[in-house]
Amino acid sequence: MTFFPGFQRRAIETRGATIHTVWGGSGPPLLLLHGSPQTHVMWHKVAPRLAQSFTVVMTDLRGYGDSSKPPGGGTHEDYSKRAMANDQVQVMRALGFDRFAVAGHDRGGRVTWRLAVEHPEVVTRAAVLDIVPLPYSMMSQAFATEYYHWFFLIQPAPLPETLIGNSAEFYVRGRCREQDGITPAALAEYLRCYTPEAIHGNCEDYRAGATVDVAHAAADGDRLVECPLLVLWGEHGTVGRLYDVMSVWRRHARDLRGRSLPCRHFLAEEVPDVTFEALQAFFSAA
Repeated sequence: MTFFPGFQRRAIETRGATIHTVWGGSGPPLLLLHGSPQTHVMWHKVAPRLAQSFTVVMTDLRGYGDSSKPPGGGTHEDYSKRAMANDQVQVMRALGFDRFAVAGHDRGGRVTWRLAVEHPEVVTRAAVLDIVPLPYSMMSQAFATEYYHWFFLIQPAPLPETLIGNSAEFYVRGRCREQDGITPAALAEYLRCYTPEAIHGNCEDYRAGATVDVAHAAADGDRLVECPLLVLWGEHGTVGRLYDVMSVWRRHARDLRGRSLPCRHFLAEEVPDVTFEALQAFFSAA
């Protein structure tokens, strides 16, 4: 299946990676970032409709999809959300956009948060889907049980890479299920892209999340997200059940609004109509 007919595609070189980029539509620029273990294809039910009002840009984060997979290791800086955010700024500049809006789901939401904090002159509006900041600082047995992979993927290489690589399809099918709105065509694309190099990139992303990303967030001090921020989450998912989501985000954003949606984790795939309406209304606001 060909996703996003009529959209353009380009591999864009950044200072640290080659980023697979897909864009289309017209109007103000809107960058959409995906989660794990997915690709930009997770937006296939929403992006074409947003493209009627916006120039929609979608990328595969470094380490995922058809983007390059830096080796990582060491401090895991190659997979910090700062590095991923810098990729996105460079991609958007290559397309002619110095300022833009951004929405990110899951890991892409964490990149969105770093973008909004570290590049306030660039991000006009931001939306984060189904995350809270600094989750390692709010541990519970329920979190560790449901987000077991957060602790599995951060183990030193090559332990998780070897175990996942034994059956990458089994792992991806366990994370991306039909009952969560994942279509067979989208799942096939996630499976195609989950190569040994991508498995390593996925692990490095989480290793960075437990190390260098924590340090970068700690260095923020009293810096907040200054642009308008929309927070959406699934009321039946882990985030919705374990956290007072808005209360957590109020400590990190100055201009905040948000609500739960009637779904679990994969908002844009499970409830695409409601997700589209929420994003359309927010990004269209003056």
